[in-house]
Amino acid sequence: MAEDISYTTEEIAQILKVSKLTVYDLIKKGDLPSYRVGKQMRVDASDLEAYKQQTKKSARTFEPTGSYSETAKTSQPYTISGIRPIVITGQDISLDLLAKHMEKHIPSVRPLRSYVGSLDSLISMYKGESDIVSTHLLDGDTGEYNLPYIRRLLTGSSYMVVNLIKRRAGLYVERGNPHQLNGWEDLDRPGLRFVNREKGSGARVLLDEQLRLHRIQANQLIGYDLEESNHLGVAGKVAAGEADVGVGIEKAAAIVGNVDFIPLIQEQYDLVLLKKPENMEWISAVMNILCSTAFQNELRSISGYDLSLTGQVLYET
Repeated sequence: MAEDISYTTEEIAQILKVSKLTVYDLIKKGDLPSYRVGKQMRVDASDLEAYKQQTKKSARTFEPTGSYSETAKTSQPYTISGIRPIVITGQDISLDLLAKHMEKHIPSVRPLRSYVGSLDSLISMYKGESDIVSTHLLDGDTGEYNLPYIRRLLTGSSYMVVNLIKRRAGLYVERGNPHQLNGWEDLDRPGLRFVNREKGSGARVLLDEQLRLHRIQANQLIGYDLEESNHLGVAGKVAAGEADVGVGIEKAAAIVGNVDFIPLIQEQYDLVLLKKPENMEWISAVMNILCSTAFQNELRSISGYDLSLTGQVLYET
């Protein structure tokens, strides 16, 4: 019977043509009733239909261009009661501050955070699953950050690349640096216990590029396959004595404590924004936020950030 049909969050996302993050946001706000079966959230077909009908009414109220179905036909962005969800990917706290300012100053959007690595962020943008992606990917051959990867992955897209911050990256080592590790070339020392980041993260790409440039085989590193999903996890493993060295950013070492940081490179942490006609209004507002004194003062309060390029457009198609 139709009333017995229910859907998973993945199925709801496919039906509504939105990301799973948007579905979770609807459930969290109570707009879409749900219940749990084991580890899986489910939504009854009747509740989904009721939500769609309510959304159509809201679209007529907030969208002067027509009804929900007419909006879909013209490929306008999906909205929640007239408010468009904007997915921001990346793990740095600067992105959380950006989301906060967007929520405050751009009432037509609802920022949603997705905590994924740089390569996965760009892939999600290519697939149409994110709106603002952050990336810090080093091309070892040119020494250039981000643009070589962006150009390859977003071929045919119209986009702009804007600097958010610059920050120092390097090695986490045990307090006092007992192994006297001072550079990438020192990673080939036998017996060192390593802790890594997940594939697709900027730190993992940085490590792999440096290993390639210094002709160090990954299988020489004990623990190369031991992965953590963020900088704090890597720094924490070193601080706890479970590893001798890991790669990450300076700020995480200060937060974790009981670990030393060896700075080796100034990495560029950039934002990519797709230049679709329906995006231009909120992109303009985001640019204003990035260049605002209030936003930059909040960034300055966090140690380890270089704001010399913050808000500058580095590349535009």
